[in-house]
Amino acid sequence: MLRRMVVVTLLIGLAAVVVLPQTRPGQAPTAALEPTGTTTFEQASLADLSQPVSAAIAAHEAELEDLKLQAQKVAKVKKSVAIPANSGAGRRIVFSETAQRVWLVGAGGDVERTYLVSGSKFDNLNPGTYSVMSKARTATAFDYSGTMEYFVRFATGFTAPIGFHTVPVDNTGRPEQTKQQLGTPQSAGCVRQWADDALALWNFAPVGTTVVVTA
Repeated sequence: MLRRMVVVTLLIGLAAVVVLPQTRPGQAPTAALEPTGTTTFEQASLADLSQPVSAAIAAHEAELEDLKLQAQKVAKVKKSVAIPANSGAGRRIVFSETAQRVWLVGAGGDVERTYLVSGSKFDNLNPGTYSVMSKARTATAFDYSGTMEYFVRFATGFTAPIGFHTVPVDNTGRPEQTKQQLGTPQSAGCVRQWADDALALWNFAPVGTTVVVTA
């Protein structure tokens, strides 16, 4: 009986030796014994999941910053009344799609007149060099929705001529836009002008006059 008790005591002592951690004097207990919220595998999985979200947020922020810079550039162009760079030389009409502005430039390069206009709401006029093809004192809209004056044609769109003219009036005699809206795209293809500016361009531009359209 005494021998059995000795064997049991010995086994318990060995088990205690195996289970108890080995620590040096003054050493903090190992962290492995402390419970953790997530395993190493779970932490790695969470990191992998968060990477695409972080990348998407970064891409979105970069896109917003790019749009902000573009808006600042457009605002700067709209404020300026200087002739756009690379807009030709000599006597010509210059139309900037970004600035929604027209310049009547004399033979010596001096600006005789500049003013805001309303170009197309659609991408149907490519930047480039054109020339006045024809003129009409009055004209009718391609869809017969109204009429305009001092039509100076310089290009051809998908379905109708493109030119400079007054702000159209509908069939009830009401203008299709206000003067305050000049400087913003409003038309289906042509370049709308207020009446006094339209008359000035009409007198400035005989057939054959160069027209330069810039982006």
